[in-house]
This record gives sequence, C-alpha cells and structure tokens, in this order.
Amino acid sequence: MPEQHDDRDDRFADEREQPLSLNAQLRDAVRNAGIAKVAPGEAPSGRALIGAVGGARGLAESVLPGFAFLVVYAITKELVPSVVIPVVVGLVFVVLRLLQRQSLAMSFAGILGVAVSAGLALITGKAESNFIPGIIINLVCLLVLLVTLAIRRPLIGLIVGLLAQGEDGGPMDWRADPAKRRVLTVATWMWVGLFALRLVIEIPLYLAAQVELLAAIKLITGVPLYAALLWVTWLLVRTVFRHDRRDQHDDDPATV
Repeated sequence: MPEQHDDRDDRFADEREQPLSLNAQLRDAVRNAGIAKVAPGEAPSGRALIGAVGGARGLAESVLPGFAFLVVYAITKELVPSVVIPVVVGLVFVVLRLLQRQSLAMSFAGILGVAVSAGLALITGKAESNFIPGIIINLVCLLVLLVTLAIRRPLIGLIVGLLAQGEDGGPMDWRADPAKRRVLTVATWMWVGLFALRLVIEIPLYLAAQVELLAAIKLITGVPLYAALLWVTWLLVRTVFRHDRRDQHDDDPATV
C-alpha cells in the first residue's frame, strides 16, 4: 500500500493550502529581479552589478539588437533590413537559451520589444517609429516614479522595504527613519532624472527623424547609464543600512 502522510507532520501544509499574500508575491518578484543581487547594506561588487543587468548573456541580449539596428541603418539606410536583422538577433538568443535549457523569460521579453518596434516601423514606413515603444516605456516609468514621490512612497524605498526585513520579519518600515526616508527619496529622484533625460533627448530626435543619432543615444543612455545609476543607488542605500547592521552587531550579547 502506498505510504500515507499525516498533514500534522507536514509543517509546510498550511503554507501550501493558503495562497501567497500580495505582499509576499511582490517581495518574491523583487527578489528575483536584478536589483536584488545586492541586498540593502551590502557593498556592491562588479559581479553583482553584472548580475543586476542580466549577466553577460542578458547584457548582450539588451545591447546587440539596438547595435545591429544602428550599424545596418548607418550602412544601408534601408528600413526593412534595419528592423528585421535585430529581430533575427533576438531569435538567435531565444534558440540558444532553448538549446541550453535556460529560462526564456528575459529572451522572450527582449524579442517581444524588438518585434513590436520593428512592426511599428514597418507599418508606418518610418525608421524612427522603431523607437516609439522605448519612448512610451520611459514616459510610463517617469510617471510611476513621480506618482510614488507625490504620495510620499518613493519607489526605491518600496523596493528596498521589500528586500530588507524588519524586526518582525516583515518588510522594513523605512518611513519611520528620517535618514532612510531622505536617502531613498533622493535615490528615487535620481531615477526620475534618468528617465526624464532620456525623454528630453529622444523626443526631439524622434520628431526630427534623426534615426542614427537616436539609435546611438539610446544605446548610451540604456544599459551603461542604467548600470551606473544602479551602482550609485546601491552606494546611497548602503550608507543608511550599513549603520543598522553595525548597531545590531553592537547590540548582540554574543559580541559583548
């Protein structure tokens, strides 16, 4: 006879029966994102930074399609090869991940964005339409950041709160600490600056149909600027969370 298990002996039975709370789901999503590669209070490292932008493979998947568009359009000035070749590059990465049995989430997200951009350009017959999705994404991100600041819940603070645990084991309530609130607000404003800068540069270039310059600017303000700002954000956050860890260490009776 098959062995029967008593639910009373299964300490995980209750967790499986109850669905995850929204807060727990958000925390899991944040922990699986790149920004969670460096926990609040820990020193960022080069390896962690590469992991935060998707690793070497993720970096290539993010940069190469845009670079392919820039090179092909600069050489040919033809719309079709300029938007089709980046799609082919994205498909190559999907196939490589399939062959290596790796997660396809990032590749599919990348190829979807490239395909939508290419479709818009082909439908309108204008190469600059290839950049419409990116401009919309930047605009949405900017609005979300500004809303979180307006309601005094800066987005970087919300993310850090989900990553860092409070004394009760739940998300840390950083709002009660003026130093943390100030630093996390400043960090959020820095990300506002990033998306605003992209829009200020890209929208005039889009309206002027400066396709090559627009493609080059998008590459420069993409992963490189994102990685640099992520590094600065980690350093800022570390300045306030490092003191917490030091205080906890000093209060530990084992260290007295």
